Amino acid sequence: MSKEITNRSEDYSKWYNDIVKKAELADHSAVRGCMVIKPTGFAIWENMQKQLDKMFKDTGHVNAYFPLFVPKSLFEAEEKNAEGFAKECAVVTHYRLKSNPDDKSKLIVDPNAKLEEELIVRPTSEAIIWNTYRDWINSYRDLPLLINQWANVVRWEMRTRMFLRTAEFLWQEGHTAHATKEEAIEEAKKMQEVYAQFAEEYMAMPVIRGRKSESERFAGADETYTIEALMQDGKALQAGTSHFLGQNFAKAFEVKFTDSDQKEKYVWATSWGVSTRLIGGLIMTHSDDSGLVLPPKLAATQVVIVPIPKPGEEIDEVANNIMAGLKAKGISVKYDQDPKKRPGFKFAEHEMKGIPVRIGIGKRDLEKGVVEVARRDTKEKTSIEVDAVINHVEQLLEDIQNNLFQKALDYRNSHITSVDTFDKFKEVLENKGGFISAHWDGTAETEDEIKKLTKATIRCIPNDAKEEDGKCILSGKPSKCRVLFAKAY
Repeated sequence: MSKEITNRSEDYSKWYNDIVKKAELADHSAVRGCMVIKPTGFAIWENMQKQLDKMFKDTGHVNAYFPLFVPKSLFEAEEKNAEGFAKECAVVTHYRLKSNPDDKSKLIVDPNAKLEEELIVRPTSEAIIWNTYRDWINSYRDLPLLINQWANVVRWEMRTRMFLRTAEFLWQEGHTAHATKEEAIEEAKKMQEVYAQFAEEYMAMPVIRGRKSESERFAGADETYTIEALMQDGKALQAGTSHFLGQNFAKAFEVKFTDSDQKEKYVWATSWGVSTRLIGGLIMTHSDDSGLVLPPKLAATQVVIVPIPKPGEEIDEVANNIMAGLKAKGISVKYDQDPKKRPGFKFAEHEMKGIPVRIGIGKRDLEKGVVEVARRDTKEKTSIEVDAVINHVEQLLEDIQNNLFQKALDYRNSHITSVDTFDKFKEVLENKGGFISAHWDGTAETEDEIKKLTKATIRCIPNDAKEEDGKCILSGKPSKCRVLFAKAY
C-alpha cells in the first residue's frame, strides 16, 4: 500500500480522506453514507470514551441505555425538535420480509407486516427518554436525574464525510432533569466546561466557549452552549454542545414532580453530547503531510519499538526491558517484530498512524549504549542512553502533548480577526479564513443574509464577550457585542 498522501495545500479535503483511509481509521461501507470504523480508529474512540465517561461519572452522572426506535407519536410531541430533525429521519414502516413469488432468490417487504405505528430510528433520544422520565419522576426527592447513554444515532445526511458527517455515528448523549431553572442552566454550563477541558487537555485542541444564536440552537432548546475549534484550513468545527431545554420537553411529555412545598411543577431539562466527529477534529487539528498526528493522551499505542534491521537476542533483551519499564509507568508500547517488513517501511507506517514516539534499536547504537528516539510531532531524532530512555520517553510524551496544544493555540489565535465593515469581512473570509469577530444586530434576518452572501455562520457568542458599542457589519444597526463568524464543517 502506498503511503503517499495528498498535500494539505493542494487539496485539503482529499488530504483528510487520504489520512482516514491510509492511517486505517475507517473505510466506506456497503451502506451509503455509513462508515466502518477500523480497529485503529475505534481504539481512539475507546480512549475518548473512557476519559469522557470518567469525567461524566466524576460530575455525578450514571449510564443507562434507551431504545434505538422512537414511536412517531412520541417523536412528534415536542414540535420544534420534530421539525428540526424531520428531514434527516429514517423511518421503519414494516417488520417482515418474504420471498418474492416471481423470484424465490429475492426478498420483498411483506405488505401484511405493516407496523400499526411507524418507528423513527433515533436521530437523538429526547423523545423516548422524556417519555420514560414521566414514570421515573414523581417527587423532588427523585431530582436531579443525571443520566448519560453511549449509543449510535442515524441522521440521513445527503453529503457525507467519514467521521465529520455520516448517516450513522457513535456518540454519547446526556439527559438530565432538575427541580429549578437555575440548577438546569448550571448543569448545561458545567457540561460545556467538561467538554472544553476534554478537548484541550486530552485532544490538545483549543476551543472557544460560547452560546449559539437563536437560529443555530438545538431544535427544542432555550439555549445552546457550544465549544468551537478551528481546523488547519481555517474552517470551524462545532466540537460539542450542551443544551438548556427549559421545560419544553417536560411539558410535551407531562413530566411533573411534587416539590417540597407540595405544589406540582414541571421539571427543567438539559441534554448534551459529543460524537465520533471528534476524531475528525483530531485529524484536522494536528495531522500533517506525512499522515496522522495524535496527542499521546489519546493514542492507543504511545510508543513503538522497531528493531534495526531485525530482531535478535541482544536487541530483543533491550526492547523487552524498555517495554517493561514503560508499561510500569502506564505507557502503552508495542514491539514491532514483523519479519516481513523492512525498518524503513515500518517507520513510514507508524508515522502514518501517528504513533507519538518511535524507538529504534540497532546493534551499532547498542555498542555505544544508546537507542534512537524519534518524536512524531516534530520528527526530531535523538540518541538516548539505554538506561535513561524510559524517563526520557515519559517526559517526551508530556512535551509532545503540550507542544501540540500550543501549536494549535497559536494557529487559532493568529486566525481570529476583528473587522468593522462587510467588505473587510468578505476579504478576510476569502483570503485568511478563521474566526472573524464582528458586530451583528441580533436579528435572524441579518444572520441569514450574511450566510447566503458568504456561507459564513455565527459560530458562537463567546462566553467572555465584552459589551462594546458598535454597528452591525451588514445592516449598520446598533450592536452591543461582537460575535464569532466562520465557515464551518
